[in-house]
Amino acid sequence: MAEITFDQVARARERIGEYIVDTPVFRSELLDNWLGRRFLFKAECLQRVGAFKARGACNAICRLVEEGRRPARIVAQSSGNHAQATAWASARFGLPATIVMPREVSSVKAQATAAYGATVEFMADRQASESRISELASRPGSHWVHPYDDADVIAGQGTVTLDALRSVGPVDLIAAPCGGGGLVGGGMLAARELAPSAEVVGVEPQGADDAAQSVAAGRIVSLARSPDTVADGVRTLSVGQLNLPLLRQLAGIEVVPDSAICYWTQWLSHLLKLHLEPTAALGMAGAVQRLRGRESGQRVLVVLSGGNCDARTTQRVWSTDHLETVPQKA
Repeated sequence: MAEITFDQVARARERIGEYIVDTPVFRSELLDNWLGRRFLFKAECLQRVGAFKARGACNAICRLVEEGRRPARIVAQSSGNHAQATAWASARFGLPATIVMPREVSSVKAQATAAYGATVEFMADRQASESRISELASRPGSHWVHPYDDADVIAGQGTVTLDALRSVGPVDLIAAPCGGGGLVGGGMLAARELAPSAEVVGVEPQGADDAAQSVAAGRIVSLARSPDTVADGVRTLSVGQLNLPLLRQLAGIEVVPDSAICYWTQWLSHLLKLHLEPTAALGMAGAVQRLRGRESGQRVLVVLSGGNCDARTTQRVWSTDHLETVPQKA
């Protein structure tokens, strides 16, 4: 298995530069005062398709075209943001795409995927989706853009942290959501080059902690079924073969309850005036949990992974009013 390197991340940034947005970094002085640290938020909710996934899909497809390997059809399987990203990137390069999605997927993400021109197939659950994508990928002329277990996708996702660190300089802690592991794994490669003293942590919801279990076991541990978490962007059943070696190099993986995810979705949406999906709040929930009781870690980079949230999920996030409880020092 070939090692993925920082050079691949840097080349990915050059490759996708004309297609993606160098998203801004936000701060809240009020939040910093409350928590006694400086938090820097990389707003990938303002990326193409509303999520960081545009970077990885664009890099993977752009490289195919660049090297003269245009497939007859792009295929992908996703619960939402990777689906939109692959549909968008395929359309950008004039390639037809078929996207397989579980029926439980956010309606906003499903509608957007179709709107980008992809053919969408709905399956009963993730297990059925994975079986169907394997079938489609085996057809002659098809190219499967995996949502995380793909070197070009991982390198593309790593450009999030690359851009952020080039903008804000060295930080003490970097926290990002961890589903399949592409975002935080690719980010670790960028951080190792640009902020070598920074801790890099992935964050998962309780009940969806397959990455934490896999790192602890030293092998991939798969969940038996799609986890019931409000953070629908990280309902993966397992991390990828390429991702696990990267995850094992992290400073750690924080596992947080859904209540903390909802809490920080509300507060960050309120303070930063951004529309966030709950997965985007994972990094903040994990960073606060990791820093609790510690004096170190004064500059914290949090990746806000996306902003695609339908009415059903929004109602679940806001079913309890967390804005009545002001954030306390981490």
